[in-house]
Amino acid sequence: MTYHIEREIAEQPEALRRLVHEGMPKAEQIAAAIRAFDPAFVLIAARGTSDNAGRYAQYLWGVHIRLSVGLATPSVHTLYEAAPNLSRALVIGISQSGKAEDVRRVLDDARKQGALTVSITNDPDSPLATGAHHHLPLMVGPEVSVAATKTYTGQLAAMALIAAALEQTGELRQGLLKLPEYVAETLRLSEDIPHWCERYRYMERFVTTGRGYNYATAFEISLKIKELCYLAGAEYSEADFRHGPIAMVAKGFPVITIAPEGKTLPNMVSLLEKLKERGAENIVISNNAEAAALGEKVMRLPAGIPEWLSPLVAVIPGQIFAYRLALAKGHSVDQPEGLRKVTITQ
Repeated sequence: MTYHIEREIAEQPEALRRLVHEGMPKAEQIAAAIRAFDPAFVLIAARGTSDNAGRYAQYLWGVHIRLSVGLATPSVHTLYEAAPNLSRALVIGISQSGKAEDVRRVLDDARKQGALTVSITNDPDSPLATGAHHHLPLMVGPEVSVAATKTYTGQLAAMALIAAALEQTGELRQGLLKLPEYVAETLRLSEDIPHWCERYRYMERFVTTGRGYNYATAFEISLKIKELCYLAGAEYSEADFRHGPIAMVAKGFPVITIAPEGKTLPNMVSLLEKLKERGAENIVISNNAEAAALGEKVMRLPAGIPEWLSPLVAVIPGQIFAYRLALAKGHSVDQPEGLRKVTITQ
């Protein structure tokens, strides 16, 4: 039996190829509007998985565009009706469905104040898409499974597309052109995950760790495991994890560590060594031999991926691990209990 989530994970190379090639003209238009507006800062409004795309943008746009990026607090706008001053902000709303009412409210308040607003959704006719000054559609096709997979990587790619249109060196643009190839190779490298993930069928709690660009990946993989496997988990920056939470780790405690090549790698290897000393069950996502050698199980990434692009591939083994573990536990992988595809929050 082929599940929707399995098919949608497999569709990611083609979905991202389409977005990168067909979405660049619109990203260029958005970039031109951003240059003309010259924002003092960027605010991203989102919920759930889309919030994790915002976490990625905090690093990507901060490092490459040198813009300060914050995450909105929608309840300030909805429950407290106290919209902060966003008149000099670029406000971006990210939502798979485009129906997130509280995200739309942030953009509405910002637009009334004179801010520049941009929306990123998979539905160009949604309220969020039509209510912003500019809209960048994900173009990844329908996503039936409740757990977001291709819409999440599409959101990351959309933020990267706009950054590439703003950036002057061409580094981001060239990297994005190679993205479908990296994703396809990651899927091939992940073919062994179904053969060993049942090892974790009886785990009751877990931690995910990452840093820098992959701080977002730690959050997103944790979310996928929680919603598909109904497990208690926590997600941390490698730095924050050392400041107390590491005390929970005892022998056999599962820790998923995202450690691709890049500036964060020495810190991640150091953490893996410390976790090894504590007897943790290290599950490592990496393309580095030193990091991989510290794992009980390894989810491998292709060599040569730029660090800024690694979250778009590093999350994929986590998606596969989460849905295959859910199958091993006997859970529905397309329709988790108590969840719906579109969640409306006020």
